[in-house]
Amino acid sequence: MSSRPRGRRPGGASSRDDILDAARARFAAHGYDRTRIRDVAADAGVDAALVHYFFGTKDGLFVAAMRLPFTPAEVIGPLIAEGIDGLGERMLRRLLGVWDANQAALVGLVQAAGSHPGAGLAVREFISREIIGRVSGAVVADRPALRANLVASQIMGLLAARYIARVEPLASLPAEDIVPLVAPTLQRYLDGPL
Repeated sequence: MSSRPRGRRPGGASSRDDILDAARARFAAHGYDRTRIRDVAADAGVDAALVHYFFGTKDGLFVAAMRLPFTPAEVIGPLIAEGIDGLGERMLRRLLGVWDANQAALVGLVQAAGSHPGAGLAVREFISREIIGRVSGAVVADRPALRANLVASQIMGLLAARYIARVEPLASLPAEDIVPLVAPTLQRYLDGPL
């Protein structure tokens, strides 16, 4: 029988905020890939188990630290699980829905990433690992990494034109009108000839 206490792991009332502050500093200084949960925990003066308790994974910690209104793994994962056929349309429809519902938060993140080199590196590494990496892992055609990068570049360009630069008529076009225009290109990148 263990003498280990049950329930919430020890940590003061400010532990969650201390962890988030430490995570923001670590992600900005070291990027996503080189930030380790145990280093964030040490910086915050808590046990690494408490970081896991509050945020689950490094992905969850990054989402909370960067104040993302969603977890990309929870958005992309189920879409990929349905298979590569039709993934371009499903992914675009879902991402436009997420951006339409969370414009202010996501535009703020993009602006922060553009103005702070460390934040930019963290966001780039996060996108590479958590989004492009997942899409690449689902591609069964040749050159999966290139295909996933092409998909990301198309989506990022669309999001930048629609939500950041607000290029008309794209900025005011309903998402339902954009999907049939862009999704076939995404699908070709995923499974068509390059």
